[in-house]
Amino acid sequence: MEHKATIQGKVPSKSNCYKIISKRGADGKIHGSLAKSESLMKYEEMFLWQVGQLRGLMISTPFKISIDVYYPSKRSDLDNSFKIILDCLQKVRAITNDNNVYAISANKFIDKDKPRVEIIITE
Repeated sequence: MEHKATIQGKVPSKSNCYKIISKRGADGKIHGSLAKSESLMKYEEMFLWQVGQLRGLMISTPFKISIDVYYPSKRSDLDNSFKIILDCLQKVRAITNDNNVYAISANKFIDKDKPRVEIIITE
């Protein structure tokens, strides 16, 4: 079975998606921790609203995924998008775990006016 979705917007770079913050632990000491960046939180929200028929599929069997990423410029790395997209798919419960991916097919395109991600999941 094949499932498709198109998510409008630029996938944020994984290397810029987390920031170090200070948190006071139960022991009263301050510890470093990672927090999501504003751009990642906005992308996750956009993803949630656009994912359509993929939301709630709960695919728990092995699957392959095809990802076409349309960036606004050549600067972005294609491999940085995989983890963000797979994490978003888990968050919207399209997939139960990204360790069920047995094949990834990915392509990078440039579309400065309409950055987006086109996803096809095949069970």
